[in-house]
Amino acid sequence: MDSIRNIPELLLPAGNLEKLKIAYLYGADAVYCGVPRYSLRARENEFSIEDLQTAVNIARNLNKKIYFTVNNIPRNSKLHSYHKYLDQMAHLKPDALIMADPGLIHLTKNAHPEINIHISVQTNTMNYAAVQFWKEYGATRVILSREVSIPEIKEIKEKVPDMEIEVFVHGSICIAHSGRCFMSNYFKNRDANQGSCNNACRDLYKVYVTNPKQNDEPMELITDEEGTFLMNSKDLRAIEFLQELCDAGVDSLKVEGRTKNDFYVGMVARSYRHTLDGIAKGESFDRKWLVELDKLSSRKYFSGFLTRGLEDRIPEEEQNFQNNEFGTSLHKSHHYVGIVKNFLAENKRISIEVKNKIEVGDEIEVISPLDEEVKPFIVEEIFYQNHSIKTISGGIGMAEIKIPFQVSNQSFLTKRINNVN
Repeated sequence: MDSIRNIPELLLPAGNLEKLKIAYLYGADAVYCGVPRYSLRARENEFSIEDLQTAVNIARNLNKKIYFTVNNIPRNSKLHSYHKYLDQMAHLKPDALIMADPGLIHLTKNAHPEINIHISVQTNTMNYAAVQFWKEYGATRVILSREVSIPEIKEIKEKVPDMEIEVFVHGSICIAHSGRCFMSNYFKNRDANQGSCNNACRDLYKVYVTNPKQNDEPMELITDEEGTFLMNSKDLRAIEFLQELCDAGVDSLKVEGRTKNDFYVGMVARSYRHTLDGIAKGESFDRKWLVELDKLSSRKYFSGFLTRGLEDRIPEEEQNFQNNEFGTSLHKSHHYVGIVKNFLAENKRISIEVKNKIEVGDEIEVISPLDEEVKPFIVEEIFYQNHSIKTISGGIGMAEIKIPFQVSNQSFLTKRINNVN
């Protein structure tokens, strides 16, 4: 099989215009962003219709793709205004709408048959018969359930070869089947299926069991010093299995995280982009990208359901790596401290937006969008409002730092923390 012809699209989340630009800059082929009222991240959605027009213009200028998420499960009250929003979205001509509700899909197909429909993961599509159903209804892509394995993906693509298949490869995983969760609604009256999830499954819970030796008196079940995170799934990371996904015929690799920060978007895009480019060149997987992803805050990583049935093909060291505690310790040793807005060549400084505390003497790593290597330097001078200072805190705005080499705009700065156990 010629792997060069089977490199799938890399699809990143865009929670706002700044993250959209970062995603494209760091290697995304396409982004998906929310729309007002009809997105499953409606509470956190920062896109207005005007912003979406700007986003589409950016995508077109870069020859990239952009998808709008219209993936909530609306009640009757939201149907009355849908045609107004649909007409506005259709006018912007996105590459596709990501949709879950059959009613909204039906209304969309009738009013604007020219719009491509991508079937959301919320429909729980897990088999080739369901994919064939959506193909016959006119959808152009199906986003498979997170519960589907790579062997099952391969079979689906073989059975329905002319339907595009999209698969999640990185990010948070819901505790309920493909996100059909009601905990948030039950506890906080915020319906996840209407775009208002409060991530109740991520909370710290005190769990009690009855003790028959003490007249069934409740006894707290304690897991570790951080508490009992009863439903808190690890985060998905499938970067080391991209070759298998390419071989299975996947058309799009999707990253979760429209509410994550710009550092997350850029770092994930960069790691997956370089890995896919390596596959195109016939190179084997470089484990340094695991280390780069471990610099992000996560709930520890695993490969989810994707590698079920592939255990005999995964080297023992890879299986062990799936279960270790590496991610948390690396995140504690690297902090995201700033993003470069301008390189000032005349005085060899960078103008940065400060995200976290920086001090003279700190060891800083520069992570650039187009450079595969990370470049370190020691902070010698910090300037704030034309005054030399010794330390600066996050949220202060813009500052300047002296640097011994040229740096690209939108490069990330991370601070190495040396006193980590």
